[in-house]
Amino acid sequence: MGNVLGQIIFLIIGLIIGAIIGFVIARVVMKKYLKNNPPINEKMIKIMMQQMGRTPSQKQINQMMKAMNNVK
Repeated sequence: MGNVLGQIIFLIIGLIIGAIIGFVIARVVMKKYLKNNPPINEKMIKIMMQQMGRTPSQKQINQMMKAMNNVK
């Protein structure tokens, strides 16, 4: 009976430690990803539209930003 209780306790402790380690690893990976691939901002949208041969107005940039934020 005591052996089963000990195994359950070790299982719970292992799950807690695994969750903490997983959280830390996911946080580091996400920070690295965002550093290498920053989210789109107004400047990027303006450059992208200029490369397509358009001169965007501030209203168009705001519409694009709003559309991008609604996708998330």
